Amino acid sequence: MSQLTADKVAPPIARRLPEPAAVLRLLKPITWFAPMWAFMCGLVSSGVSLADHWLLAVGGVVLAGPAICATSQAVNDWFDRHVDAINEPDRPIPSGRIPGRWGLAIAVIWTGLSLVLAASLGAWVGWAALLGMALAWAYSAPPLRLKQNGWWGPASVAVCYEGLTWFTGAAVMTRSFPGAEILTLAALYSFGAIGIMILNDFKAVDGDRQMNILSVPVDLGVENAAWLACVIMAAPQLVVVALLASWGSPIRAAAVAVLTLVQCGLMARLLKDPKAHAPWYNGTGTTLYVIGMLISAFAVGAHPGGH
Repeated sequence: MSQLTADKVAPPIARRLPEPAAVLRLLKPITWFAPMWAFMCGLVSSGVSLADHWLLAVGGVVLAGPAICATSQAVNDWFDRHVDAINEPDRPIPSGRIPGRWGLAIAVIWTGLSLVLAASLGAWVGWAALLGMALAWAYSAPPLRLKQNGWWGPASVAVCYEGLTWFTGAAVMTRSFPGAEILTLAALYSFGAIGIMILNDFKAVDGDRQMNILSVPVDLGVENAAWLACVIMAAPQLVVVALLASWGSPIRAAAVAVLTLVQCGLMARLLKDPKAHAPWYNGTGTTLYVIGMLISAFAVGAHPGGH
């Protein structure tokens, strides 16, 4: 065997402690944006001045992204380590850059730190974080391992990334249980995010079929799943438009309506070849979706206390 061949098959150098860069990669900062955006929507919808409570706002942003979302990524990588060793051996845990059981230790430590931070931000924030953490572990860890179910998996991620973080943003600012309008928007946009999660499954359709993972595209077929995702994304936004108009925010209702109509136009292209165009739609239509979230938050925040 040549030296070059030997180098290719040589096992990774044994380590006792994780590489700092590998830990950062394990926590996946690029995934933090979605919950941090939803948290910001919660802040805005509360109607409370950020200038007066900026420290709480900063703490909440850290909680949504670098704490809870990062924890969920670490948990997922630990329980996927055997599959990653086959499909993506360069990832932090299978590559040995995070050795032994350090991957699990990081997930547990980050869980504890996140819950401590959440409790410091208020009782309702603490309870919301506890529920979010439970879903994060249930998503990846046996025996539930919700990610293996094409319906429960996307729903749990949508609730954590959109609804709970929106709730948390409002609860941080008001130090109380958010009002009905805030809860309604958080629930509607969480439901719509299930469609976004379904689109994310398109990239793994072939692998899911081979591994007998019943994702929605595998269960219903790619075309049917694409139609379902589009309906799930569009329907709650139309409800939001009607609600904002009834709440005395016609301009913002019109803005969300325009964004939704543009998304429907983009969906027409998506449906022509769902598997090929899903990443493109996530970069275009999903962007318009989250802009609509913020506009809706401003509509409620402009009239704190209800309509």
